[in-house]
Amino acid sequence: MAGWFELSKSSDGQFRFVLKAGNGETILTSELYKAKGSAENGVASVQANCGSDERYERKTSSAGKEFFNLKAANSQVIGTSQMYASAAARDAGIASVKENGATKTVKDNT
Repeated sequence: MAGWFELSKSSDGQFRFVLKAGNGETILTSELYKAKGSAENGVASVQANCGSDERYERKTSSAGKEFFNLKAANSQVIGTSQMYASAAARDAGIASVKENGATKTVKDNT
């Protein structure tokens, strides 16, 4: 099963998207946006940038957990991963975003 995006609205009226893998696990989460159209533009940016390895910023948190940011060509963060226990698990997360991020399926839960 292929992955998909989910658009949602937070309790304070802002919008965000998540990218889900085919198994339903969240693999990328956006920032909060004031406008739904901005969140939709974020989805389009993931679709456009997910295939380029140089768009992934591999990082380690202050707690020693591995994670990554997907960045646009202008270096703005599009989405952030969950925290992973190892670099290998983080790299598998990146591979999942590369595999699922180009999906055109968007579930609008707003």
